[in-house]
Amino acid sequence: MYLSPRHAEIIQMAKDHGRVLVDDLATHFNVTPQTIRKDLNDLCDQRLLSRIHGGALFPSGIENMEYEARRKIAADEKEAIGLAAARLIPDNASLFINIGTTTESVSKALLDHTGLMVITNNINVANRMRIYPSIEVVIAGGVVRGSDGGVVGEAAVDFIRQFKVDYAVIGASAIDHDGALLDFDFREVKVAQAIIANARHVILVSDQTKFERTAPVRIGHLSQVNTFITDRCDIPSVRKICQEAEVQLIETSLS
Repeated sequence: MYLSPRHAEIIQMAKDHGRVLVDDLATHFNVTPQTIRKDLNDLCDQRLLSRIHGGALFPSGIENMEYEARRKIAADEKEAIGLAAARLIPDNASLFINIGTTTESVSKALLDHTGLMVITNNINVANRMRIYPSIEVVIAGGVVRGSDGGVVGEAAVDFIRQFKVDYAVIGASAIDHDGALLDFDFREVKVAQAIIANARHVILVSDQTKFERTAPVRIGHLSQVNTFITDRCDIPSVRKICQEAEVQLIETSLS
């Protein structure tokens, strides 16, 4: 497939950073936003990128993007979401923290808490929190994914089922407009379902780019969580689900 030099550079930038924005690209290439929008539309038509409001994501389709690229998507928004979640969790609480770059932001925001018992299937979370003597870290056993340090599989599910905790912090790779919470790895989904079932209060953390993505495996439904923290939710059907199911919706961009 032939790509023009500008298209090839846009693809590389999207791969490096997880997403590209129209205004940033227009400045970088010294062209009009209209030109960039046409470029992005062409690349999305070839299924090389996935269009979102104001830009595009890498990659399209059902494949999950590389861990480092995901960490860079909406990094500031994830930090704000992490801080908002940490404010809901008191000292001396027990909690699950699941796999995901946004859940990792929550773990970072919790480091000033004391008396926490953190059960996680995320090696990155365990590694960050283990050096704090006021936080007890328990890590699940199972298959470790080399791509992101997530622990998945039946052994991890059985381990999670041994606990009943105060809070669970979970993420999702995609959120459908009908409220379905979606992911890519069925092994990870089984762990997430066990986490939801064994927590008294479930906190879903996800930035708004997840409304633009799709994934093939169903974790559950938005109505199953107690609190949903995002940077912004402009999807009327999702807001309606939160209202009808009495899910607390926190939008960090509005606070």
